[in-house]
Amino acid sequence: MTVTRIVIENCAVATVDAHDTEHPSGHLVVTGNRIESVGPGPAPEGLTGAVRRIDGTGCLATPGLVNTHHHFYQWLTRGLATDHNLFDWLVALYPTWARIDEPMVRAAAQGSLAMMALGGVTTAMDHHYVHPRGAGDLTGALVGAAREMGVRFTLARGSMDRGASDGGLPPDFAVETLDGALAATEEAIDTHHDPAPDAMTRIAVAPCSPFSVSTELMRQGAELARRKGVRLHTHGSETREEERFCKELFGMGPTDYFASTGWLGEDVWMAHCVHMNDADIAAFARTGTGVAHCPSSNARLGAGIARVPDMLAAKVPVGLGVDGTASNESGELHTELRNALLINRLGAHREAALNTRQALRLGTYGGARVLGRHHETGSLEPGKLADLVLWRLDTLAHASMADPVAALVLGAPAPVALSLVDGRPVVEDGRLVTVDQEAVARTTRGEARRLAEIARSG
Repeated sequence: MTVTRIVIENCAVATVDAHDTEHPSGHLVVTGNRIESVGPGPAPEGLTGAVRRIDGTGCLATPGLVNTHHHFYQWLTRGLATDHNLFDWLVALYPTWARIDEPMVRAAAQGSLAMMALGGVTTAMDHHYVHPRGAGDLTGALVGAAREMGVRFTLARGSMDRGASDGGLPPDFAVETLDGALAATEEAIDTHHDPAPDAMTRIAVAPCSPFSVSTELMRQGAELARRKGVRLHTHGSETREEERFCKELFGMGPTDYFASTGWLGEDVWMAHCVHMNDADIAAFARTGTGVAHCPSSNARLGAGIARVPDMLAAKVPVGLGVDGTASNESGELHTELRNALLINRLGAHREAALNTRQALRLGTYGGARVLGRHHETGSLEPGKLADLVLWRLDTLAHASMADPVAALVLGAPAPVALSLVDGRPVVEDGRLVTVDQEAVARTTRGEARRLAEIARSG
């Protein structure tokens, strides 16, 4: 069998391995879908089957970015309810979201995935919890869009069964029944989940949030996930309003409520986790529960500043999330590297909160750990999956910055010269090579207009 290799040389390399190994000028060799070697200087001599040799002069190679929280469908409602807190924002937008259908969801997924891929994401994630009756195969639309884009994908099959008449926020016609949600989630796992180490698609069980699902859905959802051997995801401790809601409805705060329903553990990760006290952080650390930190969305909705430095000090797994593009309109994860660092420095730890290497780790290895894939991706090491990004730092925007990691994290968004997912190019010279990005833009504009018209007509 002929061995084919891609050789990248003359670039700075930030491996994000256990020792944060970096090479001012180094190389990477990719064989098939795996990293064969990474190190200083040029690639080893005598390599055969090199189908491509890439001169990475002026570039920085890093692991591909890993997104740990998103809502693709919200691509169609960007720029709305721009001055609302979380609960008011949800109430304002749920009636529109409840009108989505399969073509809309597919178009929104294409737009969301395109923006992430163009910004260096190689492992995407979507938490989709709005399933209107008669909307079509929304799960298939999401999985299909990710497959076409060529990125690794975790779909957290979300659900809601607590409508407005039961004290929840979503309108009743936007929620599922308990049995219907569980059955559809199990079907998604059986149809699409791949447990293989190099899987391109995985499914997680993901009831939406304490204020939109019943306690029974939380409990039975956890049981379903563990019976099927998949991960669990939900929103947690995002706002003060949520904390009050949990205490009024359940007689306890969010973390204690999650513990009572089986929702703490190494197979669980929560989005946001802004309002966590010392006991909450200790519980997450003790159980290995992960956190998807979404700094831009937290700021957009005025939710607050998550205690990320304290979580990291306690050894809580933490990754970064874009969150939905109705609360982070840029839809890009690489901007979250910068925002995570800057926003956390506004907190109690100030300039000691995070440094540039920690920010890069959050967006790569940290995210892979949160998704349970850190043994396969998230760092540049021999034997790991060939999910990597070559960032251009030879532009005017980065011309006077000698430290390439500081340039990537603190500087203007760096263009992607090349991204590989599973050893295959997804972006080259700042352009998607797997899909027509202009066609994606046209389709998403059209579907956004169609959704707005449907919502207006009631």
